Amino acid sequence: MSPIQKSGTFHLGDRPVHRLGYGAMQLAGPGVFGPPKDRDAALAVLRAAVESGVDHIDTSDFYGPHVTNQLIREALHPYRDDLVIVTKIGARRDDKGGWLPAFSAEELTGAVHDNLRNLGLDVLDVVNLRVMFDTHGPAEGSIADMVEAVAELQRKGLVRHVGLSNVTPAQVAEGRGICDIVCVQNMYNLAKRDDDAFVDALAKDGIAYVPFFPLGGFSPLQSDTLNEIATRLDATPMQVALAWLLHRSPNILLIPGTSSVAHLRENLAAGDLVLSDEVLGELDSVGKAA
Repeated sequence: MSPIQKSGTFHLGDRPVHRLGYGAMQLAGPGVFGPPKDRDAALAVLRAAVESGVDHIDTSDFYGPHVTNQLIREALHPYRDDLVIVTKIGARRDDKGGWLPAFSAEELTGAVHDNLRNLGLDVLDVVNLRVMFDTHGPAEGSIADMVEAVAELQRKGLVRHVGLSNVTPAQVAEGRGICDIVCVQNMYNLAKRDDDAFVDALAKDGIAYVPFFPLGGFSPLQSDTLNEIATRLDATPMQVALAWLLHRSPNILLIPGTSSVAHLRENLAAGDLVLSDEVLGELDSVGKAA
């Protein structure tokens, strides 16, 4: 059994996917802006991910912008029937690479059509509405108009399933009053545990939780405890951090990103790690101390 198979499965709407997936953000240039430094390497990573059994790829047309979706299409189109491509809308880039909100009905509609065109699809499997009230984390505020706009695109057959990103529990409740929400994508990792109760509540409702920056993102995880455990398990600290997330809750889906085939394989090998209750207790202390 491969590491991806060992990670188990969970549903994104009506689509079962392995819990170890791949995030395409790092395939764009520095700052997630512009073309990759090595286009052939980027294409190779995408092909290696799917060949390894990845059936869940996370992307957005504002990565680049347009870059990652065009790479995905070049590398993988026509897509395997079991491949679920999840994209995001709700933001745009300025000419210097800045991140700006883009959640009017017109902007959301345009973003869906951009994703369809650049991915070469007639319908998007899952669209996450990225809420940009605060770029540093979730902030309260009504998202009803935004969700209504995405739900209308769903009714038109352009979107199969709707998810939310960078949101609070109250916003998810508001969104669920408008349409089914199949996943939530927030920042969460071994050291960033603000969403602990949120993860558990979503699990009870059968909603996937997809942590972005599962390895710390632009500030990689650093912990003496994590390093010591990794040494004991003959693994890398990042593999242990991913394995902890897989153990944390069955509704967690992982999308670690990389532009390196070797690093991709290292990340996927986290599915082989079995963490004892003692080790899980030690790792939990990292989050409590953060």
